[in-house]
Amino acid sequence: MERRGWDRPDFVFVSGDAYVDHPSFGLAIISRLLEADGFRVAVLAQPDWTDPKAFLRFGLPRLGLLVSSGVVDSMVNHYTASKKRRGDDSYSPGGKAGRRPDRAVITYCNRLRSALRETPVILGGVEAGLRRFAHYDYWDDRIRRSILIDSGADLIVYGMGETAILEVARRLRDGEAISRIRDVRGTVYLDTGPGIA
Repeated sequence: MERRGWDRPDFVFVSGDAYVDHPSFGLAIISRLLEADGFRVAVLAQPDWTDPKAFLRFGLPRLGLLVSSGVVDSMVNHYTASKKRRGDDSYSPGGKAGRRPDRAVITYCNRLRSALRETPVILGGVEAGLRRFAHYDYWDDRIRRSILIDSGADLIVYGMGETAILEVARRLRDGEAISRIRDVRGTVYLDTGPGIA
């Protein structure tokens, strides 16, 4: 940030993966796409989720927080189909396991919410996309509610999110509140309006 002359980023992108600047990684595509559109994106890769200060490394972003567990769901990354703990992590330096928490999206969002309460939080990636609605959870052997509820995030961008994230980012830049962004294709939000139980 100092070398680029930034006082603060527009977005901080929190990821459960190490940063790999390659088009096979969604983090690289989305951050480069936003950057090409004039946004300042700081990548916070594999933050120490046990230390709340780790999430403040880049300070308060101007527009929002982007959160992804990485290219693989964190539970699949940690456990085999027989629910045994894996000994390595292909998306961490040196293949070292344990650099991201179980249910990484929920954990990261809870830490971010405690540190940066009013900042919009936008989820993306496979873990958020697959859990955008109530779903069967293999590890708990029960139905879990939408990840939006457990994470406290404002919005999920799912699928191939390039078009959706650019529209959301531009509208935030133009001063629109995240709570008013309800019409972007490829997004999910939680409706807590009148009559909703």
